[in-house]
Amino acid sequence: MQQMKDRNKADFREAAAAKEHKAVPLSTSNLATTLAPAKELWSSSRDKAVRLRMENSGPGSETPMTIHQMFLETVEWCGDKPALVSKTDGRWVTLTWREYYEECRTAAKSFLKLGLERFHGVGILGFNSPEWFISDVGCIFAGGLATGIYTTNSPEACQYVAANCEADVLVVENQKQLDKILKLPHLKAIIQYKGELQQKAPFLYTWAEFMKLGEDVSNEQLNAVIDSLRSNECCSLIYTSGTTGNPKGVMLSHDNISWTARTVFKMINENYGEEVLVSYLPLSHVAAQMIDIWGCMSLGGTIYFADPDALKGSLVNTLKEVRPTGFLGVPRVWEKMQEKMKAAGSKASPLKKRLADWAKSVGLQYNYSVMNGENAVPWGFMLSNNLVFKRVRAGLGLDRCTFCCTGAAPITKDTLEYFMSLNIPVKELYGMSESSGPHTVSINQYRIGSCGKVMPGCKTKLDHPDEDGNGEICFWGRHVFMGYLNMPDKTVEALDEDGWLHSGDLGKHDKDDFLYITGRIKELIITAGGENIPPVPIEDAVKTEVPIISNAMLIGDKLKFLSMMLTLKCEMDDNGEPTDDLSPEVLDFCQQHGVKSTKVSEVLANKEPAIYKAIQEGMERVNARSTSNAQKVQKWIVLGRDFSVVGGELGPTLKLRRPVVVKMYQDEINELYTAAAEQQ
Repeated sequence: MQQMKDRNKADFREAAAAKEHKAVPLSTSNLATTLAPAKELWSSSRDKAVRLRMENSGPGSETPMTIHQMFLETVEWCGDKPALVSKTDGRWVTLTWREYYEECRTAAKSFLKLGLERFHGVGILGFNSPEWFISDVGCIFAGGLATGIYTTNSPEACQYVAANCEADVLVVENQKQLDKILKLPHLKAIIQYKGELQQKAPFLYTWAEFMKLGEDVSNEQLNAVIDSLRSNECCSLIYTSGTTGNPKGVMLSHDNISWTARTVFKMINENYGEEVLVSYLPLSHVAAQMIDIWGCMSLGGTIYFADPDALKGSLVNTLKEVRPTGFLGVPRVWEKMQEKMKAAGSKASPLKKRLADWAKSVGLQYNYSVMNGENAVPWGFMLSNNLVFKRVRAGLGLDRCTFCCTGAAPITKDTLEYFMSLNIPVKELYGMSESSGPHTVSINQYRIGSCGKVMPGCKTKLDHPDEDGNGEICFWGRHVFMGYLNMPDKTVEALDEDGWLHSGDLGKHDKDDFLYITGRIKELIITAGGENIPPVPIEDAVKTEVPIISNAMLIGDKLKFLSMMLTLKCEMDDNGEPTDDLSPEVLDFCQQHGVKSTKVSEVLANKEPAIYKAIQEGMERVNARSTSNAQKVQKWIVLGRDFSVVGGELGPTLKLRRPVVVKMYQDEINELYTAAAEQQ
């Protein structure tokens, strides 16, 4: 493998040498970085460096690199390979790694011209695009703090982030995002990267105008700033979604990013210039940023940008066109694919259904065998692969995918087994913003229900384990963040005095060191009787038993018994808002059970007996398996609309925002418990 890698590098060097012209002299011969002096492992000040958690040898002992050095190394090996590919007027337009690097330098010069101060923010507010990447990297080259802002944020939330990171410049996609931040004080400039500006102001620039601003900033001036960057200093801010208060600015250093990207992607592919990925998840989230911007940079891969309506249905078209070699989907993306495929399958002829069911049983058997290291190929697998699996993978655009993974929220066993049965094993990753993204990964080895093994060079500790081995998952490694910007108290809560990051998640290891998440400390429901109940396993069990349920949320904290709020699967409109129309899967159920309702409101108004009976029977099956009476769901209610990002119930990665939902539906919750009290 190492010989192949060396040969690969040599080929790229040869190709680079054959080029007559290089706009910027490139040399990665001396990558040793001078670290800024630092005694502490953490900091909450934007300009204070930290001590790195370096190992003496082996994984974790690699030479620290700035973002610029990592980029330069990739340009030297992959300069003329495609880096960023986006659609303009229906045609794919490509930037090579060398062109991308030049664009980032140009943007950096313009940021310097606009007066971007050292360790001040550049806020980026928009859907994934080359301009997003170039703004982020250009800001870092210019000594600023690259700061993604969620496009779903309210104007108040955008303004909080901009003020907290002391943004000198904001880069926005369009008028809709511009309107949120137009009246912000202290800004030196706003740049809009899509569409024409609808108003004129001296501080407003189009992307083309912005990229020309720094023409009189010399290479020497920019190089002086780049040379002053240090690996153990902050270069990027990831803001948490702020479910229980203001968002926290997670400070990531150059080393956090470059070390994590190189460590994870080395496990995926040792060779440069081979990986092809599609960028569609919010780049303000650490998972998308680590994979799309930094992971791809560490490997010299190619990023294709999806359309802005990717999560509303167009993603599969992009996947089929691009045929990526890897794909990260948050659980809701995999669930939506599963729902659509099941709906299509239900319309197939009886013969085709029987063939598909047989093939899936063979596929599941085979993938469990691979997972367990047996690699036994069952009879009929080759036939199933040719007749069913290859077609399904091609239909999803995943026929070249060597790793399909999921993270950012819990996923059900039902969904994982569904894709395993189609010979598409979906592997779980686990981590958080505070660990630069990943901490455990399932790349070469995996177990269903586990989020994998700890990354090389990192350590996991389970704090205060119970008799079953469940303890709080704590992280150690060069991926652990610097601290929360301007929040020393919150930083000390997250990092203990020895420098371990406390995740707030509960987990346990199996005999082979695979990590299993068993709950979240803050999400644990503690009933009035004092029983600790993790909600996710019960919610997942209900969704598995009653497939017409879209979202399930367990209630019962400080209350006498458990209850559950449910939503039915429905169609989404173009803005990603739930409509009143039932989904095809629910309509099929209605048809089979003689139910005439086609809308959520009709189901609720009629308290449709067949639907309510199916839910109650599913609930009883889940309750029959519960470990104690306290874990049984006594009451449930179907809500009038599904949860969504727009509605506020789901976060940007479609994770349930429990405190928000409780607040929104407090009246319904009170009614459930009041009615129960009256019946007693």
